[in-house]
Amino acid sequence: MHAVDLISEAQQLAESIGFEVRREWLGERVGGACRLGTRWVLFSDLSLSANEQLEQIVNALRSSPLLPANFQASTHLQRLLQYGMPDDTLSVAKTPSR
Repeated sequence: MHAVDLISEAQQLAESIGFEVRREWLGERVGGACRLGTRWVLFSDLSLSANEQLEQIVNALRSSPLLPANFQASTHLQRLLQYGMPDDTLSVAKTPSR
């Protein structure tokens, strides 16, 4: 699965469990999850590469008290949320399958 697809799925998961997801140009400042009053907001930094954005979102979800133990996600996203980001990078561009 490609990083861009996983970003979309992870953002949908975040919204489904109560996050307001904000994709903004943060200029490589710290993104991630924070609580603003009674709202949970997840900031995704558009100045980062797709892999770095995915890592930011995955780390925020992994540390979130909102993520239920029985969440529904693709196998790949479930693994990322369980074990964290792999050392190797994920593909950003879709390549045709042979």
